[in-house]
Amino acid sequence: MKDIAEGFRRFTTEVFPAQAALFERLATTHQPSTLFIGCSDSRVVPELVTQSDPGELFVIRTAGNLVPPCAPGAGADGVAASIEYAVTVLGVTSVIVCGHSGCGAMTALSSDGDLAALPAVAAWLRHGAAARARSDAGDFPAAEDEVAALVRDNVLCQLANLRTHPAVVRALARNEVTLHGWVYDIASGSVEEFETGGGRLLTPAG
Repeated sequence: MKDIAEGFRRFTTEVFPAQAALFERLATTHQPSTLFIGCSDSRVVPELVTQSDPGELFVIRTAGNLVPPCAPGAGADGVAASIEYAVTVLGVTSVIVCGHSGCGAMTALSSDGDLAALPAVAAWLRHGAAARARSDAGDFPAAEDEVAALVRDNVLCQLANLRTHPAVVRALARNEVTLHGWVYDIASGSVEEFETGGGRLLTPAG
């Protein structure tokens, strides 16, 4: 906690004054262009990876970057509410679902470990069941381990889940939003992007 407090002190005395004009504008303006759905893993920082300024990303972080499919009448759902707000109210024009190497949630999902002591985690990981089934049914390169394959399949399945949300369905029909799947490699700092139509993984140029 001491490090966190010291970091906040440096922010208020060094960082904030240098960007005072930006924060003054952000105090009354909220117009992010992109909804970034990433993992809660502390090693994956959306603003750092994308080099985005405050106000540019609307971020949802969940264990395993899982996006529960829309379930009308299921009660309060923070992920669904955030997606609806970002697309309908904020008008984001891009949605990125970003998985990453060494994902703990995907490791747990692939291992079939005993999660009896973690009932909430076990229940949450059920949203990755389709990805596990997809991964089990496919072949992955010999150089790629099971978790890495599952990370990729999971991104595709969560993009499919996104398409069950009415706000996303409407925006896609109007060509107001585009969906993107990323896999971020922590060790190399590289990002690969899915071609979501065919499920092919592309390496962006540049």
